[in-house]
Amino acid sequence: MVDVRGVARVSPIQIWVPLIALWLIWGSTYLGIALTLESMPPLLSNALRFLAAALILAGALAISKGPRILQVSLPEFAYSILMGCMLLGVGIGTLALAERFVPSGIAALLISIMPLWIVLLRFKSGDRPSTLTLIGVAVGLIGLALMVLPGGTTPRTGTDGDVVLWSCLLLISSFCWAFFSWQSTSYPLPRNSMVTTLYELVGAGAMLLGVGALRGEQIHLAAFTQASWNGWIWLVIASLIGYSAYSYLIANAPMSLVSTYAYVNPVIAVLLGALIIREPITRDVVLGLTIVLGGVVLVTTGERRS
Repeated sequence: MVDVRGVARVSPIQIWVPLIALWLIWGSTYLGIALTLESMPPLLSNALRFLAAALILAGALAISKGPRILQVSLPEFAYSILMGCMLLGVGIGTLALAERFVPSGIAALLISIMPLWIVLLRFKSGDRPSTLTLIGVAVGLIGLALMVLPGGTTPRTGTDGDVVLWSCLLLISSFCWAFFSWQSTSYPLPRNSMVTTLYELVGAGAMLLGVGALRGEQIHLAAFTQASWNGWIWLVIASLIGYSAYSYLIANAPMSLVSTYAYVNPVIAVLLGALIIREPITRDVVLGLTIVLGGVVLVTTGERRS
C-alpha cells in the first residue's frame, strides 16, 4: 500500500523507533547549537560538524556494506546534494545565524510551523488530511504559543530590527525545509537512506563551508571553550543519528506524522535548557507542554486511522 506521495507503508515499529529518536535527538540540537555558538563561528562550526558526520558515516557504510554501497548515479548524487543544501544548509545555517539575535524559544516556535506548510502542500497535491490531523496541528501550535511566548527566553544581542529580520528568515527556511522534504519522494535519491544522508551531509557541509568563508568566519582553536566543544561533538552525533532517521522517515511515513518532530523538539529543548543551563520552567511552560503532547496524540491518531 502507498500514500499519495508514493510512500510505501511499513510496520509500525519501523516508524516509531526512528520517529521517537528524531523527537529526542533533534530536540537536543537547540541546546547543542547554543553551546557551540558560545565561542565557535556559526556557519563554519556547522559545516565541519556535517563533514565530520559524513566522514564517519562513509567509513561505517564502507566497512559494514562494502565500498560499492557508496556508488550512486549522477542524478542520485545531484539530488542528494540538492536536498542537503536546501534542508540542512539553509535550515541549520539560518538557525545558527538567527540564534545570535532571536531567543532560542522564539526560534523553536517559528520553526515549528512546518506542519502547517505540510498541510498546505497536501491540499495542493489533492490529498486531504483527516479532521484529527488538522485539529492536532492547531492544538500543537496553540500549545507551543503558550509555552514559548509568555515567558520567552533571555534576549540575545542585537536590535529589534535584527530580531524581526532573522525571524522572517526562519519562517522562509522552514518553508524551504517543508517543500523539499515533500518533493523528496519524486527525486531519484539513492535506495539506501543512509547513503542519501551521507551525500546530504556532504552537500550541506560544502555549502556552509563556502558561505562561512565568504562571510569572513575563521577558526581559532585556542579560543574555543569546553562547552562549545561539548556542543559541537553532540551535534556531530545528532547529525549521524537524527538525519539518518529523518531520511528514512520521509521515504516511509506520512509527512504529517514525520512533521510532529516540530512540536516535540521545542518541548525537549525547554526541558534540557532547564536541566543543563537552568532555564526556569514556568506554569505557562507546563501548560504548553501538556497541550503540545495532546496535539501530537491527535496527529498520530489521525494519520494511523487514515
